[in-house]
Amino acid sequence: MLIERAYVDVPVGEGTAENGWPWTVPCVRQLAEEGLAFRAPVTFLVGENGSGKSTLAEALAEGFGLDSYGGSAGYKYASSREASLLGSRMRFDPTREGRQMVRGPRVRRRGFFLRAETALEALNGERRSNRLSRSPDEMSHGEGFLMAFRERFAQRGLYVMDEPEAALSFSSCLELIGLMGELGSGGAQIICATHSPLLTALPGAAIVEVGEHGMRSVEWAELGLVDHWRRYLNDPRAYLRHVLEG
Repeated sequence: MLIERAYVDVPVGEGTAENGWPWTVPCVRQLAEEGLAFRAPVTFLVGENGSGKSTLAEALAEGFGLDSYGGSAGYKYASSREASLLGSRMRFDPTREGRQMVRGPRVRRRGFFLRAETALEALNGERRSNRLSRSPDEMSHGEGFLMAFRERFAQRGLYVMDEPEAALSFSSCLELIGLMGELGSGGAQIICATHSPLLTALPGAAIVEVGEHGMRSVEWAELGLVDHWRRYLNDPRAYLRHVLEG
């Protein structure tokens, strides 16, 4: 692991929640008040749409020096957009192994931010810089994702993902789980915002559930999405009759 804790640098005398978005998002407010401790090489952020999990993932990536649109540390591809307010104030308590990378020059940082909606631009940028063996345009969206996982997620660094399962089939998600496990055991750190009960089942991973309550650590079997998927697959009609008859 590289990071033990993330926190927000709020200037003395400056409030948070009373100053509007993003401080009014419960998980962001809790991050500003308490910080977020990392207890495993792989951490999943799970929550409903609008819960703030993608906002957290983006800010963590920005704080580490990753392009908010996606890509490698120190490179910008799709936009010259500056870091968000939350991202610009993100700070880290590094582990001994991560101290040189986190507190040293940005050129020493290693990692990648992969977000579903901008992945194609970021991956094409990687190809133009000769950091990928093939162009993502030559393959399906999911194949391009997996190529990036295999070729760019191959060293110690911070890897932030925002809903990577969006382009992946069931079997590809299983392959991604294997790649995540290898990265984590090799000294890298992964933070992944997801809706996937497949990915979150990775043994040894930490799961942080975000929502109106803020943030809390949970076990896989306690996740609402796991319960819903289990009940849906067991009896789809019990769910669909409310949707189709509503």
